[in-house]
Amino acid sequence: MATNTSKYKLNHSMLRVKDPKKSVAFYEHLGMKQINKIDQPDNNFTLYFLAYDSAKAISHSKHWTDREGNLELTHNYGSENDPNFKVANGNSEPGKGFGHTCISVDNIQAACQRIEDAGYRFQKKLSDGKMHNIAFALDPDGYWVEIIGQKPVEETEGVKETDVQSYRMNHTMIRVKSSTTSLSFYQQIMGMTLFRTVENPNSGFNLYFLGYPSPHEEITPNKASTGNREGLLELTWNYGTEKDKDFKYHDGNTEPQGFGHICISVDDLDAACSRFEDQKVNWKKRLTDGRMKDVAFILDPDGYWIEVIQNEKLKSRCNW
Repeated sequence: MATNTSKYKLNHSMLRVKDPKKSVAFYEHLGMKQINKIDQPDNNFTLYFLAYDSAKAISHSKHWTDREGNLELTHNYGSENDPNFKVANGNSEPGKGFGHTCISVDNIQAACQRIEDAGYRFQKKLSDGKMHNIAFALDPDGYWVEIIGQKPVEETEGVKETDVQSYRMNHTMIRVKSSTTSLSFYQQIMGMTLFRTVENPNSGFNLYFLGYPSPHEEITPNKASTGNREGLLELTWNYGTEKDKDFKYHDGNTEPQGFGHICISVDDLDAACSRFEDQKVNWKKRLTDGRMKDVAFILDPDGYWIEVIQNEKLKSRCNW
């Protein structure tokens, strides 16, 4: 069977956490729901999968592999009792690479106030700095969660109510060394579409938003609405890094650890991996490697891990 990249989904992003009770409670406060849990006692870890699953959610009631915008929290047993355990959030050295996850909300002022009222900290409040249309909350491990509005900030000024059922897990941000190399990889190899480019020459960086359009959806770059979407990938390119042969971002999987990977679900796992092999990708783990024959990991140009799994709605393979 052949594989069709138009059926791929940016399924989830994985973060390691110290205490799953605290982390799950935080993301549930943001309106997410635990939709799956995979215990691996023999390997001393548990995986928690969270997503927006209300009746208003884009992926309401779907199988967890047939979704976009999931969040996977990985808990290694005992970390919650280790006073010295701390993740790298990706935004400082050593360990700079991954940047943040992002939720889009209905009324951004009310949403931020609700988070603050619950006692959670902020890296940046709406009122901080020059950009008053975005905020960054901090999860219990210090990961940054960007908060953006689904409507212009001027329209929601003074609105006091917010409906978490309308929220979206909008995107995951990673920093890349070369925009040209990474855009080519994610579009040509991974089959993604470029939705939007934001150029910031005065600040010396560009942002690129990619994802998988809905079937038969035609995308005109920079004219496609992204605030109401889920499961996008944001690439941040800081000018000049591509010229430094020694420059390298941290993938999150060597010490200090934190971010783990992004994951795509595909229509036919064997066929997709055969295509990737033909494209001469760099593998972290082929399907045939090790004991787990139902997952593969590709390395992107910066060494970030990309998990590849079967979309169980399109073809049954695993009982998870």
